[in-house]
Amino acid sequence: MNLNFADGINFFSKLNNRKIANAIKLYLSYKFSLLLKSPIHWGNPVVMEIEPTTSCNLRCPQCPSGLREFSRSTGMLDLPLYRKIIDELHGDLMYLILYFQGEPFLNKNFLEFVKYAASKNVYTATSSNGHYFTDEMAKATVESGLDRLIISMDGLTQETYEKYRVGGNLEKVLAGTERIVYWKKKLGKTTPNIIWQFIAFKHNEHQIPALKKKAKELGVDELGIKTAQIYDYKHTDDLIPEADKFSRYKKTEEGYVIKNELLNQCWRMWRGSVITWDGLVVPCCFDKDATHRFGDVSVDSFERVWKSKAYYNFRSAILRGRKEIDICTNCTEGTKVWA
Repeated sequence: MNLNFADGINFFSKLNNRKIANAIKLYLSYKFSLLLKSPIHWGNPVVMEIEPTTSCNLRCPQCPSGLREFSRSTGMLDLPLYRKIIDELHGDLMYLILYFQGEPFLNKNFLEFVKYAASKNVYTATSSNGHYFTDEMAKATVESGLDRLIISMDGLTQETYEKYRVGGNLEKVLAGTERIVYWKKKLGKTTPNIIWQFIAFKHNEHQIPALKKKAKELGVDELGIKTAQIYDYKHTDDLIPEADKFSRYKKTEEGYVIKNELLNQCWRMWRGSVITWDGLVVPCCFDKDATHRFGDVSVDSFERVWKSKAYYNFRSAILRGRKEIDICTNCTEGTKVWA
C-alpha cells in the first residue's frame, strides 16, 4: 500500500486504539508463527478485498475476467451481503479494497458500498479501467467518500493502450480522469487520491517518461508503475519488458523464471483475505478462480471462517512450503515499482 503525504494523513485519521492494537496482535502472531514454524493467529483482518463483480467490459489477455475463462460464476455482489460483511469487520478493519476481478463500476450499488464503509470510518480503495466516469458519475464518486481511486492507464496512444486493454478507449479514460480531477477541485475535496496504474509491458515501457508528464498535467496524484503477471512466462517474451526493473521475470538458458525468492512465509495470510461477490472466502488476489475456498460468508460468519480448520491448514502449508501451492508459484508480492 503506497501513501503520499495527504493520502497518508487521511488514512491515519481513520485509525483508533482498537484498530492499532488489533494490527499489533496480528503482526506479533505472524512473527511468532515464522519463529515456531506453526500458525499462531491473533486478531482480526486489517485489510480486506471484497469483489463487487466478476463482470468486465474489456478483454485483457492476462485476466480471467477479460478472457471470460472463470470456472466460478459471474455475478454482482448485493447490498445486504455486503452490509453483513462490513458490520462484522469494520471495528478492526483499516483498509478496504473494493475490487478483486471485474470492473467495480458495473455494479449499480458500487457507490453505496463505498458510502456504507465510509460511514463506518473505513479507508476505501478501488481499481477501475476508467470507462464509466461520465460527469454525473465522476461527481458522485468524489461525493461518495472514496479514499483511493486507481485507474488503469497502460499506454498514451490508442494503439499502445488497446494492445493489452482490448476493447478499451483511451480517450474515455483520459476524459474520465479529467472529470474526477475537476470535481475534486469543484467540491473542495482532497479525496479520492487518484492513481494512474501503468502495467509495464514490452510494447509500452518506452512511454513511461511521457506518461509521468501527462499525469502531472492532468492533476493525477500519483503514478504507479506495476510489473505484469504473465501466466505462461516460461515460454513467452511477447509481453515481458526489456527493462529489468519493470519485469517480474528474468531470462535463463531454460527460459524465463520468476525473479523473487519464494520464501515459506506470507503476511497476507495473517493480515486479511478476499471475499468474492457471492461470499466465498479465499486466501488472496492470486486465487482468481477461487480454487482455495475456506468458507462462505453468505451462510456463515466471517469469524468462523477466519478461525476455521481450513484456514489453519492453509497457513500451515504456507509455512511448510509455498512451492507446493499452485497460486503461490507466480506470486511476487512486493515487486511494484512506484514512480
